[in-house]
Order: sequence, then structure tokens, then C-alpha cells
Amino acid sequence: MSKTAKEVVKSFYQTDLIHNIEAFSEYLHPEVELNWNSSFGYNKKGYEDIKTMFKEMSSSFETFKCEISHLLEENGMVTIRYTYLAKTIEQPDTEEVIAHFIAIWELKDDKLYRGYQISQQGDTSQENLKSFLTN
Repeated sequence: MSKTAKEVVKSFYQTDLIHNIEAFSEYLHPEVELNWNSSFGYNKKGYEDIKTMFKEMSSSFETFKCEISHLLEENGMVTIRYTYLAKTIEQPDTEEVIAHFIAIWELKDDKLYRGYQISQQGDTSQENLKSFLTN
């Protein structure tokens, strides 16, 4: 049985991407395009760019995980709101909030194809962290 678009997106973000680089071929369409607006400006990434980014992060982080607060699907498009947390190699006993994201994904052939993402650096204030809890 085929996964829904929402299940594919959720599974991608729950995968340990810094320790499982092979997972990219399972989840990303070969022609993937990620349009990313961050606090550092606009960036467009393709398949190899995304794979390289996570491979480079593996040299800095002991662990890298995604906490999903919202996951919505409508008309084949999936919106996800999430936070990346990591333990650095320098401080493997401390998990830090790295950044907050919202992404909208279009899938093709059951793989992430076109993404539109915004992000900002991690904010650990109590008010902000509470906004990621869903009832």
C-alpha cells in the first residue's frame, strides 16, 4: 500500500538524515527543488545540495533530530512546521535548538519534489517553545 503525501513528508523528517545519507534517494525526487528563505536570505537547493548540506552537518553534530509540531495536507500539498534539535560533537550531553522551520512540499512519484521553506535561528524562550505544542 502506498503512503499518503503526508506520511512521506513525516517519514522524511523523522529519518536520521545525518547518519543515513542513503535515505535521500528514497525520499527526494532526482529533480527536487527547495526554495528556502532564511534569516540569511534566499537560497535554492537541488538534490546534491541538500544531500551535501546534511553530510556536512554530520561532522558537527552527534545527533540531529526533528520535532514536528504541525503537519497538514491539502490538495496534495503538505505543510510541516518543525524544529531541529542537535547535540554537538563538542557538547554531546546537551541538546540545543538549532532552528525553526515551516515548509510546504509538493510530491512527484511519491517523493519530495518542490519545496518552499522559511526558517529562523532557534529561539528557546518559553513563550516561543510553547507555541510549538499542539493541543
